[in-house]
Amino acid sequence: MKKKVFVLAVIGVIVSALTAFSSSAQAADKTLDEIKAEMRALYGENKPITDGKYDKSLAIKCINGTFVGKKRDGVIAYKGIPFVGKQPVGEYRWKAPVDFVPDDGVYEAYYNGKSPCQPYDRSQVASLYVSGEDCLYLNVWRADNGGTKKPVMVWIHGGAFEFGGTVEPREEGTNFVRENPDVILVSIAYRLGVFGFWHLSHLPDGKDYPDAQNLGLMDQMMALKWIHENIANFGGDPDNVTIWGESAGGDSVTTIPLIEGSHKYFRRVIAQSGTPVLSRTPEQAIGDTNKVMEMLGCKTVADLQKVDVEKLLLAVELLGDMHIGPEKDGKYLPLDPYEAYAKGAAKDIEFLQGCNKDESNYFMFIAEEAGYSFVEMQGKRWAENRNQLTDEEKALVDSYYNDIKGESYEPLCKLYNQIWFFAPLFRVLENQAQAGGKSYAYYFTVESSVPLIKSGHAIEISTIFNRPEETYVSGRAFDETFSKTMRKMWVQFAKTGNPSLSAEISPDGKAHEWPLYDSKNKSIMVLDEFNIHPSKESELKLVDWDRCYFLTKYYCL
Repeated sequence: MKKKVFVLAVIGVIVSALTAFSSSAQAADKTLDEIKAEMRALYGENKPITDGKYDKSLAIKCINGTFVGKKRDGVIAYKGIPFVGKQPVGEYRWKAPVDFVPDDGVYEAYYNGKSPCQPYDRSQVASLYVSGEDCLYLNVWRADNGGTKKPVMVWIHGGAFEFGGTVEPREEGTNFVRENPDVILVSIAYRLGVFGFWHLSHLPDGKDYPDAQNLGLMDQMMALKWIHENIANFGGDPDNVTIWGESAGGDSVTTIPLIEGSHKYFRRVIAQSGTPVLSRTPEQAIGDTNKVMEMLGCKTVADLQKVDVEKLLLAVELLGDMHIGPEKDGKYLPLDPYEAYAKGAAKDIEFLQGCNKDESNYFMFIAEEAGYSFVEMQGKRWAENRNQLTDEEKALVDSYYNDIKGESYEPLCKLYNQIWFFAPLFRVLENQAQAGGKSYAYYFTVESSVPLIKSGHAIEISTIFNRPEETYVSGRAFDETFSKTMRKMWVQFAKTGNPSLSAEISPDGKAHEWPLYDSKNKSIMVLDEFNIHPSKESELKLVDWDRCYFLTKYYCL
């Protein structure tokens, strides 16, 4: 069974769900079923409150209902709030999200909504989380301090547009808001895989499904609309919203600004290890659809509607080489996202974006942990995708690849650092600067205590959310002062559009002046665990401008 290395990232996401229970499970020698039962106890079903018996101080009136949250440690969490009028099931499958409507009802907001359907729902570990097509919900965290007009930070999870959800323990927002009570935190769900990014309009009855290829992004936009119209009731400022994500979430928040009409919902972007690199062409999307249709023996969307969800997901999983992600269709999204940046599509949006030193090491580690040979699997992937290149391009990339010394996996890891992360990051930075837009760039260098991971993909998430106990990727809790300083920079950017810290407000007591990125100096902030400092790309040598930068014109290879 072929699998994309990005797909393997989900194993880390899923396994990290167990960390909250790992110590107790080991001590008590609990079975997986017992652990699953404990996890499921955290995720119940929100119900209407019809008897009037609820804590009015925890209730927030919104357009589509009054939602009652739960308070813990001075933070009120509102979980599982629907942001659509109809969930995308039945006749609404593969249709644009339905706008929310006025509702005078009162509802519990105690539990996360269902996670989106995804291939690994078939595994025992993934089944720790309740999932379903009725998955369009969001969560809000606010400090119980009576503040108003607070900056709003909207988190969009990663997972290669195929995996993940708002239930990930390391992304639970209570600790973050307790430490930073002057912001509102929101996390949103969106349709994934073939339910969120699926080209259908070329099929005989596909004219009724013109949006299927970008539904996941449309879901995100509907969530942002809900936030814009309701967040003031939670104490948030609808005119000071930062959209924020990692990996596919970073791809999302750097793609959303290119959607017409999106800018009224936010003014800032924080993108961690994500750019529009995962967006695909209509031809790639149609090719993927046709492969699945052939495997399932389907001819029309009507045929697909009759296919069991698990069977559909299994078909995608078995194929393994799908191009899942937003489609550059020339209607909802521009044909060339990078060129759109260069032409000023997002020049009025402020960006904070960056990547980690050893991004691809995480995927190598996950592959090896799952029993795959990263070198064999990713080497085969590269050999296939290398055929897309011209002879001149092949020679350039081969030269880069052959210059890398070290362990057998290092040439592939470093090459894919360029393809997936470094080159796309700097192309967005360069094009945004060219258009006159503002960007702050970072380079995260802190290393995991797991030797192979080093400073790999997603290693910083538990630190950013102040969940140091979630150590599946990091292997350890990072220095507390460094972690607080990094979070403060993120919050300061959300508040002001500038992540710089004065000595008076910096947790480490030091002033950190963060320079804007420009094409001449290419300044970038190095987030070193014990030495946060600005540097220049020419000193760090992150991008091979001659031999790899051009690869941004290809779909993720």
